[in-house]
Amino acid sequence: MKDLVEFLAKSLVDKPDHVEVHEHDRDDALVEELRVAKDDLGQVIGKQGRTAKAIRTVLSAAASKSDKKVRLEIME
Repeated sequence: MKDLVEFLAKSLVDKPDHVEVHEHDRDDALVEELRVAKDDLGQVIGKQGRTAKAIRTVLSAAASKSDKKVRLEIME
């Protein structure tokens, strides 16, 4: 999952070398923490959060194969 989030984020931003993804197990879900450069934050979130929602949809579809729950947290 970490590789998928990193690939999607690097495809969206202007500074792909600033993309960081950390993976944590919390409670019953796998949490992906995404950090990008401050200038690229708007591109990852998108208008009205549409891009972030699309990334979360792709993640949940990928996670459904392994019967896991995945959460994406976009950090500032």
